[in-house]
Amino acid sequence: MRAKKKYRFEPDYAVPPGETLLEVMKSLQITQKSMAIRLGLTQQSLIRIIKSEQPISYETANRLELVTQVSAKFWNNLEATYREQIAKLQEREQFEHEIEWLRQIPVNELIARGAIRYFKEKVDQLREVLRFYGVGHARAWRDLWVKAPAVATRRSQCFDFHPGPASAWVRLGELQAQNIECKPHSKPEFMRALKDIRKLTKEDPIEFVGKMRSLCAESGVALAFVPEMKKVPWNGATKWLTPEKAMIILNLRGKGEDKFWFSFFHEASHVLNDSKKDFLINDGSQKDPREKTANAFAADFLIPSKYDQQIRKIRCKAEIINLAMKLGISPGIVAGRYQHLKKKWSYYKGLIRTFKWEHAS
Repeated sequence: MRAKKKYRFEPDYAVPPGETLLEVMKSLQITQKSMAIRLGLTQQSLIRIIKSEQPISYETANRLELVTQVSAKFWNNLEATYREQIAKLQEREQFEHEIEWLRQIPVNELIARGAIRYFKEKVDQLREVLRFYGVGHARAWRDLWVKAPAVATRRSQCFDFHPGPASAWVRLGELQAQNIECKPHSKPEFMRALKDIRKLTKEDPIEFVGKMRSLCAESGVALAFVPEMKKVPWNGATKWLTPEKAMIILNLRGKGEDKFWFSFFHEASHVLNDSKKDFLINDGSQKDPREKTANAFAADFLIPSKYDQQIRKIRCKAEIINLAMKLGISPGIVAGRYQHLKKKWSYYKGLIRTFKWEHAS
Protein backbone atom coordinates (compact mmCIF):
# COMPACT_ATOMS: atom_id res chain seq x y z
CA MET A 1 0.00 0.00 0.00
CA ARG A 2 1.44 3.38 -0.99
CA ALA A 3 1.72 5.94 1.79
CA LYS A 4 0.04 9.26 1.23
CA LYS A 5 2.30 12.27 1.03
CA LYS A 6 1.73 14.64 3.93
CA TYR A 7 1.69 18.39 3.49
CA ARG A 8 2.14 20.92 6.27
CA PHE A 9 -0.92 23.13 6.73
CA GLU A 10 0.00 26.79 6.56
CA PRO A 11 -3.19 28.90 7.00
CA ASP A 12 -3.23 32.37 5.44
CA TYR A 13 -5.23 33.73 8.36
CA ALA A 14 -4.94 33.95 12.16
CA VAL A 15 -7.74 33.30 14.68
CA PRO A 16 -7.75 36.03 17.36
CA PRO A 17 -7.89 34.74 20.97
CA GLY A 18 -10.51 37.39 21.62
CA GLU A 19 -13.03 35.50 19.46
CA THR A 20 -12.59 32.38 21.58
CA LEU A 21 -12.90 34.46 24.75
CA LEU A 22 -16.18 35.95 23.51
CA GLU A 23 -17.57 32.46 22.78
CA VAL A 24 -16.63 31.28 26.30
CA MET A 25 -18.22 34.38 27.84
CA LYS A 26 -21.45 33.71 25.91
CA SER A 27 -21.53 30.07 26.96
CA LEU A 28 -21.06 31.13 30.59
CA GLN A 29 -23.50 34.02 30.15
CA ILE A 30 -21.00 36.54 31.50
CA THR A 31 -21.18 40.15 30.30
CA GLN A 32 -18.12 42.21 29.36
CA LYS A 33 -18.58 44.42 32.41
CA SER A 34 -18.86 41.39 34.72
CA MET A 35 -15.87 39.65 33.11
CA ALA A 36 -13.74 42.76 33.48
CA ILE A 37 -14.58 42.92 37.19
CA ARG A 38 -13.89 39.19 37.66
CA LEU A 39 -10.49 39.52 35.96
CA GLY A 40 -9.54 42.74 37.75
CA LEU A 41 -9.28 44.59 34.45
CA THR A 42 -10.83 47.78 33.18
CA GLN A 43 -13.58 47.22 30.68
CA GLN A 44 -11.45 49.07 28.10
CA SER A 45 -8.60 46.58 28.61
CA LEU A 46 -11.00 43.66 28.17
CA ILE A 47 -12.35 45.17 24.95
CA ARG A 48 -8.79 45.54 23.62
CA ILE A 49 -8.14 41.86 24.44
CA ILE A 50 -11.33 40.82 22.66
CA LYS A 51 -10.27 42.88 19.62
CA SER A 52 -6.75 41.36 19.90
CA GLU A 53 -5.30 44.83 20.24
CA GLN A 54 -3.85 43.77 23.61
CA PRO A 55 -2.29 40.36 24.26
CA ILE A 56 -3.47 37.99 26.97
CA SER A 57 -0.72 38.18 29.60
CA TYR A 58 0.35 35.21 31.73
CA GLU A 59 -1.29 36.87 34.70
CA THR A 60 -4.57 37.34 32.81
CA ALA A 61 -4.40 33.71 31.58
CA ASN A 62 -4.13 32.52 35.21
CA ARG A 63 -7.17 34.58 36.16
CA LEU A 64 -9.10 33.32 33.12
CA GLU A 65 -8.49 29.77 34.33
CA LEU A 66 -10.17 30.63 37.64
CA VAL A 67 -13.07 32.47 36.00
CA THR A 68 -13.79 30.20 33.01
CA GLN A 69 -12.45 26.81 34.24
CA VAL A 70 -10.41 26.73 31.00
CA SER A 71 -6.70 26.17 31.73
CA ALA A 72 -4.19 29.00 31.66
CA LYS A 73 -2.08 26.86 29.34
CA PHE A 74 -4.90 26.90 26.78
CA TRP A 75 -5.12 30.71 26.84
CA ASN A 76 -1.34 31.11 26.70
CA ASN A 77 -1.05 28.71 23.75
CA LEU A 78 -3.92 30.43 21.98
CA GLU A 79 -2.24 33.82 22.36
CA ALA A 80 1.20 32.52 21.34
CA THR A 81 -0.19 30.73 18.27
CA TYR A 82 -2.06 33.84 17.21
CA ARG A 83 0.95 36.13 17.57
CA GLU A 84 3.16 33.63 15.77
CA GLN A 85 0.73 33.38 12.88
CA ILE A 86 0.39 37.16 12.69
CA ALA A 87 4.19 37.44 12.50
CA LYS A 88 4.30 34.84 9.70
CA LEU A 89 1.62 36.68 7.74
CA GLN A 90 3.53 39.94 8.14
CA GLU A 91 6.70 38.17 7.06
CA ARG A 92 5.01 36.79 3.94
CA GLU A 93 3.75 40.27 3.10
CA GLN A 94 7.28 41.63 3.47
CA PHE A 95 8.73 38.78 1.39
CA GLU A 96 6.28 39.52 -1.42
CA HIS A 97 8.25 42.72 -1.98
CA GLU A 98 11.59 40.86 -1.96
CA ILE A 99 10.82 38.14 -4.50
CA GLU A 100 12.58 40.11 -7.24
CA TRP A 101 15.83 39.61 -5.30
CA LEU A 102 15.72 35.88 -6.10
CA ARG A 103 16.65 36.71 -9.69
CA GLN A 104 20.18 37.50 -8.48
CA ILE A 105 20.62 34.11 -6.82
CA PRO A 106 21.44 30.88 -8.74
CA VAL A 107 18.42 29.15 -7.21
CA ASN A 108 18.18 26.32 -9.74
CA GLU A 109 21.85 25.46 -9.36
CA LEU A 110 21.61 25.44 -5.57
CA ILE A 111 18.59 23.13 -5.84
CA ALA A 112 20.48 20.84 -8.23
CA ARG A 113 23.39 20.66 -5.77
CA GLY A 114 21.04 19.77 -2.94
CA ALA A 115 21.93 22.93 -1.02
CA ILE A 116 18.32 24.13 -0.87
CA ARG A 117 14.89 22.59 -1.35
CA TYR A 118 12.53 23.40 -4.21
CA PHE A 119 9.29 25.22 -3.40
CA LYS A 120 6.53 25.97 -5.84
CA GLU A 121 5.51 29.18 -4.10
CA LYS A 122 7.97 32.03 -4.67
CA VAL A 123 7.65 33.33 -1.10
CA ASP A 124 8.48 29.88 0.28
CA GLN A 125 11.44 29.61 -2.10
CA LEU A 126 12.70 33.00 -0.96
CA ARG A 127 12.45 31.91 2.67
CA GLU A 128 14.48 28.78 1.83
CA VAL A 129 17.21 30.85 0.15
CA LEU A 130 17.37 33.19 3.14
CA ARG A 131 17.75 30.11 5.37
CA PHE A 132 20.64 28.95 3.18
CA TYR A 133 22.41 32.28 3.68
CA GLY A 134 21.50 32.46 7.36
CA VAL A 135 19.86 35.89 7.09
CA GLY A 136 16.41 37.18 7.98
CA HIS A 137 15.64 39.17 4.84
CA ALA A 138 17.13 40.28 1.52
CA ARG A 139 18.33 43.59 2.96
CA ALA A 140 20.45 41.70 5.50
CA TRP A 141 21.94 39.66 2.63
CA ARG A 142 22.96 42.88 0.85
CA ASP A 143 24.49 44.29 4.02
CA LEU A 144 26.44 41.10 4.64
CA TRP A 145 27.53 40.11 1.14
CA VAL A 146 27.57 43.34 -0.87
CA LYS A 147 28.28 46.15 1.58
CA ALA A 148 30.12 44.46 4.45
CA PRO A 149 33.71 45.67 4.97
CA ALA A 150 34.84 42.05 5.47
CA VAL A 151 33.88 41.33 1.88
CA ALA A 152 34.95 44.67 0.45
CA THR A 153 38.48 44.36 1.91
CA ARG A 154 39.60 42.22 -1.01
CA ARG A 155 36.95 41.00 -3.31
CA SER A 156 36.85 40.16 -6.96
CA GLN A 157 34.90 42.33 -9.39
CA CYS A 158 32.68 39.27 -9.64
CA PHE A 159 31.08 40.43 -6.39
CA ASP A 160 30.20 43.73 -8.06
CA PHE A 161 28.77 42.23 -11.24
CA HIS A 162 27.47 38.84 -10.04
CA PRO A 163 27.01 39.01 -6.25
CA GLY A 164 24.44 36.20 -6.26
CA PRO A 165 26.60 33.40 -7.74
CA ALA A 166 29.70 34.76 -5.96
CA SER A 167 28.06 34.74 -2.54
CA ALA A 168 26.47 31.35 -3.20
CA TRP A 169 29.84 29.75 -3.98
CA VAL A 170 31.43 31.16 -0.84
CA ARG A 171 28.41 30.25 1.30
CA LEU A 172 28.60 26.64 0.10
CA GLY A 173 32.19 26.62 1.30
CA GLU A 174 31.25 28.16 4.64
CA LEU A 175 28.57 25.57 5.32
CA GLN A 176 30.96 22.76 4.42
CA ALA A 177 33.73 24.24 6.57
CA GLN A 178 31.41 24.73 9.56
CA ASN A 179 30.90 20.97 9.66
CA ILE A 180 34.64 20.25 9.75
CA GLU A 181 35.94 19.91 13.31
CA CYS A 182 39.27 21.65 13.73
CA LYS A 183 41.78 22.13 16.50
CA PRO A 184 42.60 25.77 17.40
CA HIS A 185 44.76 27.29 14.71
CA SER A 186 48.51 27.06 15.13
CA LYS A 187 50.78 28.71 12.56
CA PRO A 188 53.75 26.37 13.27
CA GLU A 189 51.46 23.33 13.07
CA PHE A 190 50.01 24.54 9.76
CA MET A 191 53.48 25.07 8.35
CA ARG A 192 54.40 21.51 9.32
CA ALA A 193 51.14 20.31 7.77
CA LEU A 194 51.99 22.07 4.49
CA LYS A 195 55.29 20.19 4.30
CA ASP A 196 53.45 16.88 4.73
CA ILE A 197 50.78 17.92 2.22
CA ARG A 198 53.49 18.75 -0.34
CA LYS A 199 54.55 15.09 -0.18
CA LEU A 200 50.96 14.07 -0.95
CA THR A 201 51.19 15.61 -4.43
CA LYS A 202 52.64 12.29 -5.62
CA GLU A 203 49.53 10.37 -4.55
CA ASP A 204 46.22 9.93 -6.35
CA PRO A 205 43.37 12.26 -5.31
CA ILE A 206 41.36 9.39 -3.87
CA GLU A 207 44.25 8.89 -1.44
CA PHE A 208 45.37 12.43 -0.65
CA VAL A 209 42.07 14.31 -0.22
CA GLY A 210 41.19 12.78 3.15
CA LYS A 211 44.76 13.09 4.45
CA MET A 212 44.96 16.67 3.22
CA ARG A 213 41.76 17.66 4.99
CA SER A 214 42.86 15.93 8.19
CA LEU A 215 46.25 17.64 8.24
CA CYS A 216 44.61 21.01 7.70
CA ALA A 217 42.02 20.41 10.44
CA GLU A 218 44.73 19.40 12.91
CA SER A 219 46.25 22.85 12.48
CA GLY A 220 43.00 24.85 12.60
CA VAL A 221 42.17 25.10 8.89
CA ALA A 222 38.93 23.77 7.40
CA LEU A 223 39.47 22.73 3.78
CA ALA A 224 36.33 22.86 1.64
CA PHE A 225 35.92 21.74 -1.97
CA VAL A 226 33.15 23.53 -3.88
CA PRO A 227 32.55 22.83 -7.59
CA GLU A 228 32.83 25.75 -10.00
CA MET A 229 29.80 27.97 -10.42
CA LYS A 230 28.84 29.89 -13.54
CA LYS A 231 29.97 33.54 -13.53
CA VAL A 232 32.41 32.85 -10.66
CA PRO A 233 35.90 32.54 -12.26
CA TRP A 234 37.79 31.81 -9.06
CA ASN A 235 40.43 29.26 -8.14
CA GLY A 236 40.03 29.57 -4.40
CA ALA A 237 39.28 31.78 -1.42
CA THR A 238 40.42 32.23 2.18
CA LYS A 239 38.40 33.50 5.12
CA TRP A 240 38.62 33.22 8.90
CA LEU A 241 35.42 31.80 10.38
CA THR A 242 36.63 32.50 13.93
CA PRO A 243 39.95 33.77 15.35
CA GLU A 244 40.88 30.09 15.85
CA LYS A 245 39.56 28.61 12.61
CA ALA A 246 40.46 29.50 9.03
CA MET A 247 38.67 28.30 5.92
CA ILE A 248 40.19 27.54 2.53
CA ILE A 249 37.81 26.94 -0.38
CA LEU A 250 39.08 25.28 -3.54
CA ASN A 251 37.51 24.26 -6.82
CA LEU A 252 38.96 22.19 -9.65
CA ARG A 253 38.91 24.98 -12.23
CA GLY A 254 41.34 23.99 -14.95
CA LYS A 255 41.43 20.48 -13.46
CA GLY A 256 45.19 20.15 -13.96
CA GLU A 257 47.07 19.03 -10.87
CA ASP A 258 49.67 21.80 -11.23
CA LYS A 259 46.98 24.48 -11.03
CA PHE A 260 45.21 22.70 -8.17
CA TRP A 261 48.29 22.49 -5.99
CA PHE A 262 49.38 26.00 -6.82
CA SER A 263 45.92 27.28 -5.79
CA PHE A 264 46.04 25.41 -2.49
CA PHE A 265 49.46 26.72 -1.46
CA HIS A 266 48.42 30.20 -2.66
CA GLU A 267 45.50 30.13 -0.20
CA ALA A 268 47.75 28.66 2.49
CA SER A 269 49.94 31.75 2.18
CA HIS A 270 46.96 33.96 3.04
CA VAL A 271 46.31 31.90 6.17
CA LEU A 272 49.95 32.19 7.22
CA ASN A 273 50.69 35.78 6.30
CA ASP A 274 47.58 37.96 6.05
CA SER A 275 45.12 39.53 8.47
CA LYS A 276 42.39 37.41 10.00
CA LYS A 277 39.96 40.19 9.09
CA ASP A 278 40.61 39.78 5.37
CA PHE A 279 38.48 37.79 2.97
CA LEU A 280 40.76 36.99 0.04
CA ILE A 281 39.75 35.61 -3.33
CA ASN A 282 42.08 34.07 -5.89
CA ASP A 283 40.72 35.22 -9.23
CA GLY A 284 44.09 35.49 -10.96
CA SER A 285 44.39 39.22 -10.23
CA GLN A 286 47.87 40.68 -9.69
CA LYS A 287 46.73 44.13 -8.50
CA ASP A 288 46.74 43.27 -4.80
CA PRO A 289 50.28 42.90 -3.34
CA ARG A 290 48.97 40.12 -1.08
CA GLU A 291 48.09 38.11 -4.18
CA LYS A 292 51.60 38.56 -5.58
CA THR A 293 53.07 37.44 -2.25
CA ALA A 294 50.77 34.40 -2.19
CA ASN A 295 51.77 33.48 -5.75
CA ALA A 296 55.44 33.72 -4.88
CA PHE A 297 54.95 31.61 -1.75
CA ALA A 298 53.06 28.89 -3.65
CA ALA A 299 55.61 28.76 -6.46
CA ASP A 300 58.64 28.62 -4.15
CA PHE A 301 57.06 26.16 -1.72
CA LEU A 302 56.36 23.68 -4.50
CA ILE A 303 59.57 24.26 -6.48
CA PRO A 304 62.23 26.64 -5.15
CA SER A 305 63.09 29.29 -7.74
CA LYS A 306 66.73 28.13 -7.87
CA TYR A 307 65.50 25.22 -10.00
CA ASP A 308 63.86 27.45 -12.64
CA GLN A 309 66.95 27.67 -14.82
CA GLN A 310 67.33 23.88 -14.79
CA ILE A 311 63.65 23.46 -15.67
CA ARG A 312 63.98 25.84 -18.64
CA LYS A 313 66.70 23.57 -20.06
CA ILE A 314 64.62 20.36 -19.84
CA ARG A 315 64.56 18.40 -23.10
CA CYS A 316 62.56 15.25 -22.34
CA LYS A 317 60.01 13.64 -20.03
CA ALA A 318 62.65 11.62 -18.24
CA GLU A 319 64.34 14.82 -17.04
CA ILE A 320 61.04 16.05 -15.62
CA ILE A 321 60.40 12.75 -13.84
CA ASN A 322 63.92 12.64 -12.41
CA LEU A 323 63.70 16.22 -11.10
CA ALA A 324 60.27 15.57 -9.62
CA MET A 325 61.66 12.52 -7.83
CA LYS A 326 64.53 14.63 -6.47
CA LEU A 327 62.12 17.35 -5.27
CA GLY A 328 59.67 14.83 -3.82
CA ILE A 329 56.67 16.10 -5.78
CA SER A 330 54.46 14.99 -8.65
CA PRO A 331 55.99 15.20 -12.16
CA GLY A 332 52.87 17.10 -13.25
CA ILE A 333 53.89 20.05 -11.08
CA VAL A 334 57.33 20.21 -12.71
CA ALA A 335 55.70 19.94 -16.13
CA GLY A 336 53.37 22.80 -15.21
CA ARG A 337 56.33 24.95 -14.13
CA TYR A 338 58.06 24.22 -17.44
CA GLN A 339 54.96 25.30 -19.37
CA HIS A 340 54.74 28.48 -17.31
CA LEU A 341 58.40 29.39 -17.68
CA LYS A 342 58.64 28.59 -21.40
CA LYS A 343 55.07 29.60 -22.32
CA LYS A 344 54.79 26.31 -24.19
CA TRP A 345 51.43 25.14 -22.92
CA SER A 346 51.20 21.92 -24.94
CA TYR A 347 54.59 20.54 -23.91
CA TYR A 348 54.62 17.59 -21.51
CA LYS A 349 50.89 17.95 -21.07
CA GLY A 350 50.58 14.19 -20.75
CA LEU A 351 52.46 14.29 -17.44
CA ILE A 352 49.88 16.58 -15.83
CA ARG A 353 47.07 14.55 -14.26
CA THR A 354 43.52 15.87 -14.34
CA PHE A 355 41.37 15.74 -11.22
CA LYS A 356 37.63 15.06 -11.13
CA TRP A 357 35.05 16.08 -8.55
CA GLU A 358 34.42 12.57 -7.29
CA HIS A 359 37.96 12.68 -5.94
CA ALA A 360 37.08 15.59 -3.65
CA SER A 361 33.87 14.14 -2.24
